[in-house]
Amino acid sequence: MPTVKFIEHNGTEHVIEGEVGDSLMSLATGNLVPGIDADCGGECSCATCHCIVDDAWMEKAGKPSETEESMLDLNPDRESNSRLSCQIPLTEELDGIVVQLPEFQY
Repeated sequence: MPTVKFIEHNGTEHVIEGEVGDSLMSLATGNLVPGIDADCGGECSCATCHCIVDDAWMEKAGKPSETEESMLDLNPDRESNSRLSCQIPLTEELDGIVVQLPEFQY
């Protein structure tokens, strides 16, 4: 099973195994990883599952869609490698992906 390393804003790490096809958001919320609010439940209609993808994984994680870009633009803490975790499905190629979780979700 592929794994994801979530790193909280305070440095606490959570390594979670998931099934191919699970979103990073569902892995975080299903395993009680702090820092992902997921207010819309993964519908890409808010930005409360914001995460920062480690630079080494950006190409494999892919680019955000136009809808995701719109939601990310609402976030004042957006970075160049920001994504919505609900929009990143886990794949074998993403085994070991590292994502930082922001201190605040908006």
